[in-house]
Amino acid sequence: MIPFRRCLCALGLLLVLQGQSRAVEVGMPEEAAFVEHRLTLQISDVADAKQTAVLNVAFNVLKVFGPDKVAIEVVAFGAGIDLLHEGNANGARIRSLVAQGVRFDACMNTVETIEHDTGKPYRFMPTHDGS
Repeated sequence: MIPFRRCLCALGLLLVLQGQSRAVEVGMPEEAAFVEHRLTLQISDVADAKQTAVLNVAFNVLKVFGPDKVAIEVVAFGAGIDLLHEGNANGARIRSLVAQGVRFDACMNTVETIEHDTGKPYRFMPTHDGS
C-alpha cells in the first residue's frame, strides 16, 4: 500500500527541480474555490502519441469547463515519467497547462529506480521561465 500511495500521492512535484534529485513542492497552484469537476489523467507510456493525447485531453477539458471549474492532475509513472523529463519536446505545452492550474505529479518510486539504475539524478523540466 505504501509504494502505491507514495506513487500516486507525491503531491507538489511541479517539476521545478533544476538539477536536484529530490522532488519538492514549488509553486503548487491552489485549487479554485468554485471547482465543480476533478479529473486525474495518468500516463505510463513513453510513446509521443500517448503524451500528446494526455496533454490534448487536459487542454480540451480546460476549454470546455474553464480553469476555474475543473481541477486537473496528470500523474506520470513507469515509462510515462519521460513526459516530465528535462528536454521533453512538450515542455511549452506543459508550462501552459501549469499556468492554467493543471498539476503534474511524478511517481517517486519510478524516479528513484531510474536514479539507482543510472547513477545520475533525474532532471525534471522547469515548469516556468525565469524566477
